[in-house]
Amino acid sequence: MAEINKIVLSYSGGLDTTAILKWLQQKFDCEVVTFTADLGDGDDYSPVREKALKSGATEAFVDDVRDEFVRDYVFPMFRCNTIYEGEYLLGTSIARPLIAKRLVEIAAETGADAISHGATGKGNDQVRFELGAYALKPDIKVIAPWREWDLTSRESLMQFCEKHQIEVDRKHEGERSPYSMDANLLHISYEGGILEDPNAEPEEAMWLWSVSPEAAPDQATYIDLTYQDGDVVAVDGKAMTPAEVLTHLNKLGGANGIGRTDIVENRYVGMKARGCYETPGGTILLKGHRAMESITMDRELGHLKDELMPRYAQLIYNGYWWSPERLALQALIDQSQRYVNGVVRLKLYKGNVVVVGRESTSDSLYDGRIVTFEDDAGAYDQQDAAGFIRLNALRLKVASTKGRKLV
Repeated sequence: MAEINKIVLSYSGGLDTTAILKWLQQKFDCEVVTFTADLGDGDDYSPVREKALKSGATEAFVDDVRDEFVRDYVFPMFRCNTIYEGEYLLGTSIARPLIAKRLVEIAAETGADAISHGATGKGNDQVRFELGAYALKPDIKVIAPWREWDLTSRESLMQFCEKHQIEVDRKHEGERSPYSMDANLLHISYEGGILEDPNAEPEEAMWLWSVSPEAAPDQATYIDLTYQDGDVVAVDGKAMTPAEVLTHLNKLGGANGIGRTDIVENRYVGMKARGCYETPGGTILLKGHRAMESITMDRELGHLKDELMPRYAQLIYNGYWWSPERLALQALIDQSQRYVNGVVRLKLYKGNVVVVGRESTSDSLYDGRIVTFEDDAGAYDQQDAAGFIRLNALRLKVASTKGRKLV
C-alpha cells in the first residue's frame, strides 16, 4: 500500500478497535482520527471521545446519527417490505452504508487518505464497509487489520494492549457476553458462543430487548400506526420522528415478546452462519406496512414490488446500497408509496403481531359495493366472469386438444 498520511478509523471504544488504533499508529506512523456512530444501541458514548484521544487519536468524532439512520436508511428499506431469505430484517446490513458514508466524509473533512474498520475477514461487514467507501470515494485506501495482523484472539489483543500500556477495562472485559453482538435502533444481533452449534437452543438470558412470548402479558396491546407516503408518521395519533417511532415500537414489541428470530443465513463471502436477532419495532413495521399497502396499492404494482423485493434485499445484505441498481429500485419503490396513506390497527400479543383493522379515507382501493356478498345494486356483473374465464382458458384448451399432456 502506498504511503498513508492520515487514517479515519471506525471506532467503538472496545478492545478490538482500541488495539487497532495503536496498531495503525505503529504500522503506518501517521495520525489516526476516530469516528463513532451512535445508532441508538442505548450505550453511553460520552466517554468514547475521551478514550480515543487518550489512546492517541488526533481527533475523535462521535456523531448521533439516529434520526438519519431511520429516516434515510431504515424507512426506505421498509417501504419495500424488505426481508432477506424470508426471515432476516437486515438490522446490521442497513447500518453499514451510513457508517461508510460518514467515514468517507470525515476523511474529506480532515484530509485523511485512508479509512480503517474492525470487521473480521470472515463476515459480510468488511464487504459492506469497503464497497460503500469505494463507491463514494474511488481513490480512498482501506485498511482492514484483521486481514493483516497476527493478533488472532482476545488473549493476544489483551497482551498487545498490556505491552503498549493501553488501558483496558478489565472488569468490563470479565463481564463480556459470550456472544458477538451488534445493536442499533433496528435490532440487536447475537453470534458466536453456543450459537455456533445450529442445533443448540439459545439460552433465555441471551435475549436483552424482549421478554419471552411465554412471559409476555396476558392482556393484548393495541396500537394505531398512521402512514404517510409509506412511512409511519404517528403512533396512536401522536406525531413522531422516524427515530422516535422505532424507539417506541421497540419498547412495545419487546414488552410483548415480539421480534425474536433464530436464523442460519448465507453470507456473501460463501459460508453459512447462525445468528439470533431481536427486531421488535421492525417486525411491527413490516406487518403494518403490508396491511396499509393491501388496501391502497394497485394489485400489479404490489406484485411487482414483491418480485423485486428479494433482489433489493440481496443488494442491501451484500453491501450494494450505494449502487446504481439500488438507486433505480428505490426510485420505483418510493414512487409506489404515493398513495400508501392511512391508519393500521395492530394487536400485539405474546410474540404475535395481528392486523385487526386498516383504513384510508383518501386512498383506499377497497370498494365494499363491489366485493359485498349482499345485493351490489349492479356494481358488478357476474356474467362478465364467463368470458373472462373462457379467454384465460383458451391456451389451455388448445394445448389439450393438440395432445399436450399435463398429468
